Amino acid sequence: MNFPQWPEIVAHIKLQIPAGQANPAPPVGTALGPRGVNIMAFCKEFNATTQKQAGDILPVVITV
Repeated sequence: MNFPQWPEIVAHIKLQIPAGQANPAPPVGTALGPRGVNIMAFCKEFNATTQKQAGDILPVVITV
């Protein structure tokens, strides 16, 4: 049986980000940039997904 090869996990990044307010400034940019994550794409998707929870601080774990 052949199983697909999954990409190697390089890191788990843990952050606390206000819902709907992620931006490329620290701490998001400094945590994701060195790992090669597209910071703007992450911020746009995070903000779109969490906009209804505005005001809450969300714990986030990003697997790279």
